[in-house]
Amino acid sequence: MPELPQGDVLTGCVRYAPVKSFWLASVALGAAVGGALTFSAAAFALFVGLTLLTLLLGHTLGSHRKLIHDSFACPRWLEIALVWWGVQVGLAGPLGLKRQHDLRDLAQRRPDCHPYLRHGQSFWKDAWWQLHCELTLDDPPPLPDPRGLERDALLRWLERTWMLQVLLTAWPLWALGGWGFVWWGVCARVAACVTGHWLIGYLAHNHGRLPVRLPGAAVQGRNLPWLSLVTMGESWHNNHHAHPGSARLGMRPGEWDPGWWLLRGLSSCGLAWHLQRPGLHPEPAAPSPEETPGDDMASLA
Repeated sequence: MPELPQGDVLTGCVRYAPVKSFWLASVALGAAVGGALTFSAAAFALFVGLTLLTLLLGHTLGSHRKLIHDSFACPRWLEIALVWWGVQVGLAGPLGLKRQHDLRDLAQRRPDCHPYLRHGQSFWKDAWWQLHCELTLDDPPPLPDPRGLERDALLRWLERTWMLQVLLTAWPLWALGGWGFVWWGVCARVAACVTGHWLIGYLAHNHGRLPVRLPGAAVQGRNLPWLSLVTMGESWHNNHHAHPGSARLGMRPGEWDPGWWLLRGLSSCGLAWHLQRPGLHPEPAAPSPEETPGDDMASLA
């Protein structure tokens, strides 16, 4: 998105967000207590399968690559289905999620921004801020809406009902496997998706490989190769910072990107087109002095 001269992304206050905090605490408690009391191999397999499916269809395709960056085209029914899956991640409604992402993207490309927007605090403080608090900027920048998403009736409805959309999935899961499927298929899945979203964001802005450095940007995205499969390609975050409009996040040989693989499959079936890709990719640079081959995890010790 274009750089805007208006607004201040540096000055603001982080405040406790009771609804956001209660939502995460509730699903986490349901996962811990209900999940422990109803554990079974089938319930755990359901949790793993639904979590991966939600991250693939919902988070990376529906929310990130389509709704936020519009990096591919598809039929309207498929777009809404993918966005609905994005709601199932349990982070926020589609419009609220896009506003948060657009503000963070804009802020990170400026010379400096608030620590909340760049994951600039210690591990545990950043966890508290991102999972239980919200940032209120004194003079927030205006965020453009060139595609008119804020006027889309279906997106507005999903925005109003996103928590209900998540909770309604409990009914078919209960019918299929009882309360064990509910605790593991709803509570554990949402708790894992929301917490994992924060964790990947923290790691991808503080640890990992830095093949491309963006000049003048407050934040540099980093690649985390060891998380590429479980994140459906989202851990190629340095690539994404360098080419934010690309539907392909794994851009070099060996950079596994399940989200791109699925998009290619949809394209071959005529269900996706205009898949955006970068042109010439910068060659990987030599590691900067502060990086070592073990930097991915050693700096967390």
